[in-house]
Amino acid sequence: VGLLLLIADRVPGVGNLLGWFGKLPGDISIRRDNFSFYFPFATSLLTSIILSLVFYFITWIFRR
Repeated sequence: VGLLLLIADRVPGVGNLLGWFGKLPGDISIRRDNFSFYFPFATSLLTSIILSLVFYFITWIFRR
């Protein structure tokens, strides 16, 4: 998913559509002089919920 997001950033039009991704209010970003730390906590949580729902519905459809 991360690789697809990096590629999507280079495609015209798609990068603007996903510009909010990775910059949610719960993401932790610390920047100092020679140090930077970024942990996308809210983005990881949102991605996990969305992928869980998608896979749940896929298995629900094929189980019928």
